[in-house]
Amino acid sequence: MKLRSWSWVLVLMGILVIAPYTWAEEGVTDTEIRIGQWGPQTGPAAPWGAVARGTDAMFKMINEEGGIHGRKLVHHMFDDAYNPAKTMAGVKELQEGKGMFAWVSGVGTACGLAVKDYLMEKKVLWVGPAAGSLHWISPPEKYLFAVYPLYYIEAKALVKYAVETLKFQKIAIAYQNDDYGKNGVKGVEKQLEQYNLKIAAAVPVEKADSDMRPHVEKLKASGAEAVLLWVTPTHAVSIIGTAKAAGFNPQWMSTSTCSDFPLMMAISKGLWEGVIAATFGELPDSDQPLMKKYKKDAYEKFAAKEERWGLFYYAGMLFAEPLVEAIKRAGRDISREKVVKELENMKDYKGIGGKISYKPYDRNDPSSRQGQKEVFLVQCLKDGGFKKLTDWIEIPMD
Repeated sequence: MKLRSWSWVLVLMGILVIAPYTWAEEGVTDTEIRIGQWGPQTGPAAPWGAVARGTDAMFKMINEEGGIHGRKLVHHMFDDAYNPAKTMAGVKELQEGKGMFAWVSGVGTACGLAVKDYLMEKKVLWVGPAAGSLHWISPPEKYLFAVYPLYYIEAKALVKYAVETLKFQKIAIAYQNDDYGKNGVKGVEKQLEQYNLKIAAAVPVEKADSDMRPHVEKLKASGAEAVLLWVTPTHAVSIIGTAKAAGFNPQWMSTSTCSDFPLMMAISKGLWEGVIAATFGELPDSDQPLMKKYKKDAYEKFAAKEERWGLFYYAGMLFAEPLVEAIKRAGRDISREKVVKELENMKDYKGIGGKISYKPYDRNDPSSRQGQKEVFLVQCLKDGGFKKLTDWIEIPMD
């Protein structure tokens, strides 16, 4: 070999020694795996911002323990203020600027819908959207794995309890007038069909609405014995307060998005007492070993002093668990396709939520991408505590 050729070889070898080795897969180097996430740290849904902060603490715990196969999880989190336009701008900036191996969680149906097609077209993994929307699985997408039980499933579980246990016949719902709220309405209507009942009232709430009196008047006029709330925590509290002032006191029931009882009691000044909600994760004081580990090794070590150990916070860990587990199973020679395969092979995986199972990708089978199908019901106590009303129950998706 000529001297000039050898010179080039030595130069290239020097570059490889000096520069960190970059894996062939986007978002992966010899020492890092880059994972993106959005979450509302400000704006109307700021109470849900704890989700992303919980994920961050979990990743820091994993990194302190040595990472996964020698790689650290580098968490790129940004505040989208629950604004789909900001979600799209932030996701594109990170994906095209830094290159994410995967996205995890991400609060909001509308925010997720803003980026879903973009991520799927680029074949980028997205695991555990922090919203129980049918859009994540209908139709299923190869690189999108839902964890959060469907809002549709939660609504069915609540109606089933209201009719079969509480013996109510008139069920109404106040719902956010978007896909999040409409998923709840679908579940209510579907479950009521089994009892030959019709929904007493379905009252839409716009995000910008501030006066809840017209909404409460419609609910009261329906004669509803139970009212499901499929809205933001702020709107839910406003509806209950307005209803109490109007002398309307049905059994209030709510989606898991309002099941962080200490938070709801604080912002409602005690009005949340007695509300029944569906939930998807172990209770905050659970003695389940993994919950105790997350609290001790993630929350207590890495959370800000003002952070509270609650459902929204550790939900950020729950939604990330399947991705973390699949990365571990994929081994050192990691790729998105390997992680997809490991997720598809996941059967009755148990973290701090219900059991999670996936199937090989099937464009005609929504269940191939819906991981958790279990919820349980809880009722808010006077001190913000939880009264468990049911064990884990699996609700049919159809």
